[in-house]
Amino acid sequence: MGANLKKQKENMDAIKNLIESGNAIVGIEFGSTRIKAVLIDETNAPVAQGSHTWENSLVDGIWTYSQEEIIAGLQSAYSDLKSDVQKKFGVALKKIRALGISAMMHGYLAFDKNGTLLVPFRTWRNTITGEASEKLSSLFCYPIPERWSISHLYQAILNKEPHVKDISFFTTLAGFIHWKLTGQKVLGIGDASGMFPIDTATKNYNKKFIEKFDNLVADKKFAWKLEDLLPKVLLAGEDAGTLTADGAKLLDPTGELEAGAKLAPPEGDAGTGMIATNSVAKRTGNVSAGTSVFAMVVLEKDLSKAYNGLIDLVTTPDGALVAMAHANNCMGEFDHWVNLFDEVLKATGCNVDKGKLYGTLLKAALEGDKDCGGLLPFNYLSGESITGLTEGRPLFVRTQHANFTMPNFIRAQLFTALGALRTGMDILFDKENVKIDSLTGHGGFFKTAETGLTVMSAALHTPVSALETAGEGGPWGMAVLASYLVNGGGKTLDAWLAEKVFATSKKTTVSPKQDDIEGFNKFFARYTKGLAIEKAAIESIE
Repeated sequence: MGANLKKQKENMDAIKNLIESGNAIVGIEFGSTRIKAVLIDETNAPVAQGSHTWENSLVDGIWTYSQEEIIAGLQSAYSDLKSDVQKKFGVALKKIRALGISAMMHGYLAFDKNGTLLVPFRTWRNTITGEASEKLSSLFCYPIPERWSISHLYQAILNKEPHVKDISFFTTLAGFIHWKLTGQKVLGIGDASGMFPIDTATKNYNKKFIEKFDNLVADKKFAWKLEDLLPKVLLAGEDAGTLTADGAKLLDPTGELEAGAKLAPPEGDAGTGMIATNSVAKRTGNVSAGTSVFAMVVLEKDLSKAYNGLIDLVTTPDGALVAMAHANNCMGEFDHWVNLFDEVLKATGCNVDKGKLYGTLLKAALEGDKDCGGLLPFNYLSGESITGLTEGRPLFVRTQHANFTMPNFIRAQLFTALGALRTGMDILFDKENVKIDSLTGHGGFFKTAETGLTVMSAALHTPVSALETAGEGGPWGMAVLASYLVNGGGKTLDAWLAEKVFATSKKTTVSPKQDDIEGFNKFFARYTKGLAIEKAAIESIE
């Protein structure tokens, strides 16, 4: 047997033994369009995975996923992971040492004292809380975006929704799943920071703001106080409970999975993105680009003002202050165009692998004119708070003299995917003089790294990197947090990541070229002016 084959067999045997001995570690993340599960080995490398595809629904004007869809998706992704483990290593996944759940942040899941969901899950994608967001931001002198859970709660109060008086507990999607698996009503501090403002000195909810909120709604005479409704805040590495027998049966209805796994504090996709890109230290940042897009920078100091909620202030999984510029829309509209091109090819008798088609189109963007030849799409499948729009209307506009080519069309789709993000990042760069030593990208936007990094670096006029592991994204980041829970050994999170996870990672960095920056700036000026067209479409087309 050759040396390489022998080493491969030894690695396979080691992973097989790890799984059979019940020491595997798993992370599961609920994204907007996919639920992914990842199993890691002793070196924190991903070795098996599973997934489930799903899509939110617009029901009575609310973007939502049903409870049944949530649980079915969880079970499907885990089942797919089990199948991958069996296929690769020939063993059954029956016991897990540590587990972590992460999901899309924010939103609103409210329950009564019996654990009954009072209203359908309201996701981060909804832009129906503008009044609440504005009033709370003014009350606290602190940015409270529309997506935040407290905005949803207060808007329900303003709307005089009858369910509010019956609330016993409200949480995020990750907090809901974690509760079902462990019985514990807790949240990792990063996810909690998207429900209600965090005091980074105490690593807990801001008590002064809680008092202000209670006083604000005191005339309603609710039986509850806000602090009683919120999940308990935990830091990365703290014990968040164990997998109960009921939780094990919920996750794996076959009954093969044993109870007893330790669970990490449930986190949001912002926090797992920070982990996946090794961006938890000050002056580091990451940008996650997929269905939505957000960029986060770990701050050296507080921002000087609230900026009307255009910038989120959240935290790392260990409680450091982070500024986040978030846009609801990114690659969703591009995916629709890819599907259309796929239909066209099939209609001509050509069957092209979807992944190859996607990659080919992304590469073509680099051949386009620097400013996209005058083309202007808007990718607004939903509303966009950062540009002041409560609804979305995907559009494509051009003059009759524009250079309408395929490379320009694709480049314009990628540029518009970052238009709202750039609006927010200009605040950090230009008004707050925020400094970044490193900015690392992850998500579907970077599937073709050369294109993703080139376009992103031009849009943010700063070097952008991709780690070889960044493609694993949030579920891997959550698995790493679960590993930190049982293997951290008292080290700080950033030190442990540097030593145990990223010590040998390879990084690709693209620095923006001046003509690419100028091209994006020219497109961005057209984009900003063209928002009037988007607003008119919302008013005129139903």
